Amino acid sequence: MGLSQEKVKALIPVGAAAAIAAAFNTPLAAVLFALEEIVGDLHAPVLGSVVLASATSWSVLRLLLGNNPLFKVPQYQLVHPAEFAIYAVLGVTGGLVSVAFTKFLLAMRARFLRLPKKTAWLQPAVGGLVVGLLGWAVPQVLGVGYGYVGDALNGKMALELMALLVVLKLIAVTTSYASGNAGGIFGPALFIGAMLGGSVGTLAHRLFPDYTASPGAYALVGMGTAFAGIVRAPMTSVLMIFEMTQDYAVIVPLMISNLVSLFISSRLQRTPIYEALAIQDGVHLPSAESRQIRIQRRAGRIMRPVSESLDAQLTVAQAMVQIQASKFHSWVVVNESGVIGVVNRLTLEQEAAQNPEKELGNMVDGLMFPHVHSDQGINVALERMGANHIDILPVVNRADIHRMEGAVTLRDVLNCYGINSGA
Repeated sequence: MGLSQEKVKALIPVGAAAAIAAAFNTPLAAVLFALEEIVGDLHAPVLGSVVLASATSWSVLRLLLGNNPLFKVPQYQLVHPAEFAIYAVLGVTGGLVSVAFTKFLLAMRARFLRLPKKTAWLQPAVGGLVVGLLGWAVPQVLGVGYGYVGDALNGKMALELMALLVVLKLIAVTTSYASGNAGGIFGPALFIGAMLGGSVGTLAHRLFPDYTASPGAYALVGMGTAFAGIVRAPMTSVLMIFEMTQDYAVIVPLMISNLVSLFISSRLQRTPIYEALAIQDGVHLPSAESRQIRIQRRAGRIMRPVSESLDAQLTVAQAMVQIQASKFHSWVVVNESGVIGVVNRLTLEQEAAQNPEKELGNMVDGLMFPHVHSDQGINVALERMGANHIDILPVVNRADIHRMEGAVTLRDVLNCYGINSGA
């Protein structure tokens, strides 16, 4: 279609949102996941396109299959406040299982990647054999397994089988994925989480029948818990479970369990699964850490009070006398309204040779002078310093350009990058 590379890149979160909305019947979660995980910015310019794609995809799904939730679950009720502690325990187990899933998948995939390239055609067969043997012993391991998830959500599965499926599904999915077979992470995360939550819920209900809800409620929360721990998208997890079940009452236990799971998984497995898989393929995508560094490198974090400034009513000759002992090469010009410009030493020297009685206020443009805002990156400050040949830049308020909140110096910017400016 003759699209530019940037346009093609912008279509990636759009397509992902459309696919997730249709696959799971979750249009809102699809939008949030595309922005939260793929783009990494909830205010990204592609927001409108992502919303439109998700809504269109979901509309087609609804026309073809009807507007039914992916899973039918009984109405959730909190039996006793002490249940929140059990949901926290579920979060702990969910976090540990998430870490086991991620580490096992990465280790298994690394082993397959180390094999000679001439065995690439055989590797999927090996993975298929392992999965086939597991499915021969326990058929519930095979396929997406949403039918069995529905059974767990409605309390129709035995504790022993659910606990066994947590282990076997984890082995089957990681082996299949690592060997190059078809498989994903979304669906298996929901399946493993449902079985884990059902196991914890069944055990809790046997021990404390008067204080706990049915095992299905824990299976429902477990789905989100495992998803949050494996995919590292906690908000998407909460919204997805709500949309798939259309049950709002489970949101609070889900948030508690998700938070605990996310905390444990991020502590024990620093690199998120999608980023780690990309690194194994030699692809280095912008990480959450790099985005955090960009946030930390903002002008507002390194600005300081202005120690030296020049009054706009000073003549050039008077200003030259005042700056003789200054260690800077540029100065902020101020009047009764606030900051109105910046002048450097070279400009003052040139003007002093031609018109020494000229006032500084007449040398600057009070509306178009170089400046930066506190929420802008220091890379912007560095570019504007270079373009205007100055080593200090006023940090001004967005609502009033003359209201100076501080200043950023070249030395501060270079120090932030770990460079000794020698100044």
